[in-house]
Amino acid sequence: MSTLRDKFVWYELLTRKSTAAAAFYSSVIGWGVKDAGMPEMNYTLLSAQDVPVAGLMELTQAASDMGARPSWIGYIGVTDVDAVTGAVQAAGGAIYVAPRDIPAVGRFAVVSDPQGAVFALFHGQEESPRPEAAPMAVGHVGWRELSTSDQAGAFTFYAGLFGWTKGEAIDMGPMGVYQIFAIDGVPAGGMMTRTDVAPGWLYYFTVAGIDAAVARVGAGGGQVVHGPQQVPGGSWIVQCVDPQGVPFALVGAVR
Repeated sequence: MSTLRDKFVWYELLTRKSTAAAAFYSSVIGWGVKDAGMPEMNYTLLSAQDVPVAGLMELTQAASDMGARPSWIGYIGVTDVDAVTGAVQAAGGAIYVAPRDIPAVGRFAVVSDPQGAVFALFHGQEESPRPEAAPMAVGHVGWRELSTSDQAGAFTFYAGLFGWTKGEAIDMGPMGVYQIFAIDGVPAGGMMTRTDVAPGWLYYFTVAGIDAAVARVGAGGGQVVHGPQQVPGGSWIVQCVDPQGVPFALVGAVR
């Protein structure tokens, strides 16, 4: 993991079937899979061209008993996990995992925004963070999308914590406004008010071609729930669930 302040720096899948999940995402996205070699836990690294992109870990019974479910979670890099965790709570968010250390890796916390969308905070021990991937680099996250019960309130929350700014606002008719947000001036994702789903983040993994990836999703036991759809800018997207019902999405420059 690298620490790039106020940006998404890591993604993690909690799953009940780690071996099967690793095989599914490796097939669909083309990730390399290897054990992280962490002595105190079973943690799998998922990599694009030998660059770690995400992690995968088994959902424990204790975590399940506390309400955790198979899901993807994004980590946002910060300079002080404890201070930002306090700011999350002060701004109306919740704390699910209080700040704690990962030996030889860094410090993290798991929190949610005031509407209930869960994310994590992270500060790493690396002195030199990895360079950021180029936009739409295959195997990396190309977009991040927040479904929320209060778009305006959610944007105010994240802007206040991380300094994110508004980009283009796209009128989607009956679906409302899709508000793009920028990090350091670069469009990084979108936010929209939705009442048909629980508040949460959806991550779009970049693939070389959407139709071929859709075929791999089906072959692996996943399901496409929306798309393929072309979006402004020309890229193609699909929204999916994996074999355990975990939402994820794909984006590609070509269909």
